[in-house]
Amino acid sequence: MADNPNPDLDLPEADAPVTKPKKKGVKRRIFLAGSALLVGGGIFGVWWTDSSAKAKGNALIGGEGKSAFGSVMTIAEDDTVTVFSPHIDFGQGSHTALAQMLADELDASWDKVTIEQAPADMAFANAALAKGFLPTMAGDTLAGLLPDAVIGMMARAMPLMITGGSSAIRFTGEIAMRRTGAAVRAALVAEAADRLGVPEGELTTADGVVTHAKSGKSLRYGELAAGAAGRSLSSDPVLKTREQWKLIGKPVERRDIPAKVDGSAVYGIDFTLPDMRVATIAAAPVRGGKLESVDEAPALAVKGVEKVVKLDDAVIVVAKGYWPAKKGLEALSPKFTDGGHAAISTPAIYAAQGKLLDGGKADNEAGEGDVEAAFKAPGGKIVEAEYRVPFLHHAMMEPFALTGHYKDGTLTLWGGLQDPLSTRVKAAKAAGLEVDQVVFNPMIMGGGFGRRFPDVVEIIDQVAILAKQVPYPVKLVWSREQEVTHGSYRCQSSARLKGCVADGKITALRIDYAQADSAEGEVPFIYNLPATSRRHFAYKSNQIDGPWRSVNATQLGFYTESFMDELAAAAGEDPYQFRRKHLPEGSRYVAVLDEVAKRSGWGTPAPAGVGRGIAIVESFGTIVAEVVEATLKEDGTPKVLRAWAVVDCGTTVNPLNAQAQIAGGLIMGLSSAIGEAVTLDKGAVEQSNFTDYPILKLADAPPAVDVHFIESGAKTGGIGEPGVPPSSPALANALAVATGKRVRNLPVLAQAKA
Repeated sequence: MADNPNPDLDLPEADAPVTKPKKKGVKRRIFLAGSALLVGGGIFGVWWTDSSAKAKGNALIGGEGKSAFGSVMTIAEDDTVTVFSPHIDFGQGSHTALAQMLADELDASWDKVTIEQAPADMAFANAALAKGFLPTMAGDTLAGLLPDAVIGMMARAMPLMITGGSSAIRFTGEIAMRRTGAAVRAALVAEAADRLGVPEGELTTADGVVTHAKSGKSLRYGELAAGAAGRSLSSDPVLKTREQWKLIGKPVERRDIPAKVDGSAVYGIDFTLPDMRVATIAAAPVRGGKLESVDEAPALAVKGVEKVVKLDDAVIVVAKGYWPAKKGLEALSPKFTDGGHAAISTPAIYAAQGKLLDGGKADNEAGEGDVEAAFKAPGGKIVEAEYRVPFLHHAMMEPFALTGHYKDGTLTLWGGLQDPLSTRVKAAKAAGLEVDQVVFNPMIMGGGFGRRFPDVVEIIDQVAILAKQVPYPVKLVWSREQEVTHGSYRCQSSARLKGCVADGKITALRIDYAQADSAEGEVPFIYNLPATSRRHFAYKSNQIDGPWRSVNATQLGFYTESFMDELAAAAGEDPYQFRRKHLPEGSRYVAVLDEVAKRSGWGTPAPAGVGRGIAIVESFGTIVAEVVEATLKEDGTPKVLRAWAVVDCGTTVNPLNAQAQIAGGLIMGLSSAIGEAVTLDKGAVEQSNFTDYPILKLADAPPAVDVHFIESGAKTGGIGEPGVPPSSPALANALAVATGKRVRNLPVLAQAKA
């Protein structure tokens, strides 16, 4: 969609089509269906076939003394099993968990298992993600009709190699890793049976060895690997039962931690090459603005500065090191236009969203029952409220840093981004090259949270252009100020909620919210109500609205769970019991809610001035309920005293890491709710660093977070994001109890200072 130069208008962009799909994601659904048809028609040719892709993948990871299986793993002659993860490591711990899942099914010896990053090649496009997401995006019927080979071709056509959506364990782990491990184990057993001349049923596997108990003979996996690699792997192998697991569900220490502690881990910002140059950048302060003019002389006069590169909307200084590049950039006085966005401000966006909710047309609707009729029914009590949340920055510890080297017609890149294959595609387009002329070397990342997806990352284009103008390897580093003022923010959002309660229960609920349409898929609505309506009104500012940890669940979780407390108060009910009576009896939701109430001592008296708040949100297939205990400090700012989280993700693969992810998500949610906000004035972002974009300090975080997992055995859910959404409404609900004042607008500190 085109940028909206005037957010005071009461409608979104004039060129935006207004439709009413049943669910979000209709464009992707059509795309996937179309892709299936194209693939089925042979448009992509033999290279895209499943067999050729697997052969190429095996060739890339195999080699002397190593046998490759399904572009997923290798077994070496010394019994070393190497698992290749298509997901990037930015601290979420999925590499270790994925290896656990494969090694358990394989019956490998854990001390012989290593994990590596899969190459950024189309042969490693993640078909497991395509298969996992397909039912949501294309519908169960179409998903069930497509064979795995076609889904693999679709993944390569997209191309799909993302790390996000809490998808690594629930999709790649369950669909690719466990099945590959089980299938390879079966192939190893078959190979051993032939060599020993015994029935397969008489063989057992453990710790990388196939054993025939009757004869006392055994063969190591390394001895069998070459023969097993020549066998066809089952597409539907027999998986272990929960009782047979040896690694899944165990608190295994993460393999990536030692290198990060001793400093040997190399991030994109650490990467160096011989004769490398370093560059830094200043983009138009107002997004959408253009570079009018710049005098290069002051920068070129700085010792070490070699070149000034002008882009359409930015200026780059190239030097022999970062500090001369930074000094050279500071010497410049570039002039930029505002792109016609000077009237955009945070208050103006809220005003425009309000007008859109007043008279605009919803582009997405969901719900059941007749809400309007229920509102008019006699005997009900109507409750109405307006909520607002600001733009949020990802606040990665590692600012963007991407190295590029253009030589002999090939552009080679090094850095940390969340989708290696799309990075290649985007860089190729910017550099005017074919995709096969771009090589991307994925690296670990110092944070991401959705900020490093290529479709919202401008540094890819910048480096692709820059590398063709510099006869050396060149690393472009964004300063913290550049990274904060030019983010891809979680969208600013406004909501209006209306509910009706009668006889202690909700009879109708409407949630209208206006924001960018940056989040695919509706957040599950978990309550059983006779009439509900959830309507989205699309609004676009001049900013890039991108995914932020847990995506749309943070906004809708805050709106819904805060309003549930307001409805409980109107009904004269306890917030926990009120939620419980609107959830299916005996459901996973009730089990999670009951457990967090029990662990937090819900219902017991709290100290004077202290409030407890509760919230429950389902996202990414995982149910999380949280309780926050909070008060106000002497200066009137909030202080979180204690926090509890109960989680049902079906199966917890690595409890040690999962606990860290949930606790980290809860604290990130508290941080965003208490003090974080990106605001605009005259079209430009006002914040520039952690000095004015405050992250929750250790002293203000809960001293401990009690995390408990319910092993329900349900379909495996995600773990990296679901801990975030319940914490902000739980905090708001706690503060309402402690102070008697309802928090409807975030961040809390902005209201405390008002």
